[in-house]
Amino acid sequence: MTKSIMSGEKSAFGGKRVLSIDALRGFDMLLIAGGGAFIERLHGLTGIKWIDWLATQLTHPAWNGFTFYDFIFPLFLFIAGTSLSFSLQSGLEKGISKTALYKKVFNRFVILFLLGIIDKNIPLDVFHPSNIRYGTVLGRIGITTLIAAILYLNFGAKARLAWVSGILLAYYAAVFLIPVPGFGAGDLSFEGNLIGWVDRTFMPGILLQGIYDENALLTTFPAACLPLLGTIAGDVLRDARMLEKSKVIYLCSYGAILVVVGLIWGLSFPVNKHMWSSSFILLTGGMAFFMLVLFYGVIDILGYRRWCFFFEVVGKNSIVVYLAYRFISFDYTSKLLFEGVYMNFDEKWHPVFNAIGSLALVWLLLYFLYRNRIFVKV
Repeated sequence: MTKSIMSGEKSAFGGKRVLSIDALRGFDMLLIAGGGAFIERLHGLTGIKWIDWLATQLTHPAWNGFTFYDFIFPLFLFIAGTSLSFSLQSGLEKGISKTALYKKVFNRFVILFLLGIIDKNIPLDVFHPSNIRYGTVLGRIGITTLIAAILYLNFGAKARLAWVSGILLAYYAAVFLIPVPGFGAGDLSFEGNLIGWVDRTFMPGILLQGIYDENALLTTFPAACLPLLGTIAGDVLRDARMLEKSKVIYLCSYGAILVVVGLIWGLSFPVNKHMWSSSFILLTGGMAFFMLVLFYGVIDILGYRRWCFFFEVVGKNSIVVYLAYRFISFDYTSKLLFEGVYMNFDEKWHPVFNAIGSLALVWLLLYFLYRNRIFVKV
């Protein structure tokens, strides 16, 4: 990991950023790290149905099903792929060899994997590897973008779409055709699915859900399809020959096709984030295309930029905000600083005010880094 003092918006490989990508990344990372906690804490407080519904969208279903919170991590993987298209292509245009690019993305994977282990296992029991959880969010970002980078550097857009189709079909076939000892083939229950059996049998260390880990082995393959789809979006945005209207049409078309196919596939292979089911990948991939279109259209086409500054500040230091929430108790600091203000309100509102204070402290930290042109990148 390096600390970069940059005079312009540049990616890890030297390519220029698109403002809408930074803003979308910032919006997404805040939710991944817990920045939406104040919305969740509003549940049952206002008596307003749509606010209660919105709060329920920031929790995960127990098994099958879908909420907006399920979309947050897939969206980040998609955005990572979109940025990858810009950065790798920039590297190639500057004459950087594929070998050197492979080395960069591999080193990035190693750093993210190690940071992920530290993040999820502090205090780290280094002398007892069996007590360590190896499947992590940061590790998944690292390995899936490594896979996407390798495929991007060797295959065109149509071939990468074929890879996505092949991976998701193979995953579907494996889940339904390979028998699990004691349960048989095609069991989609919490206890009997193939993904969990593979994790219990082959994954070292601690599993997040006890009998499986949603960020472990088999689910890596469908998850890698999201940054691959992101590279397709990145190629569309990078195409200087294409009119902005055409870019929007292409991105929306991809999104619509993926959502429709994902919903239909879900009738056979239910939408399920825990298993990263094929239908879940297509549904969230399609939604990610639409979300990118929304941010790109408003910010880069229509030119409404001021509103996104809040998210841009976060998006420029996404790794900082993720780890900051882990290692700094912003809730505690918020209580110390602001309890004297909100203590005069009804006690049921205190968690909400405290969460808003925490979010403000996080953003001010990131703004300090932004103003001083300090961007931590991996």
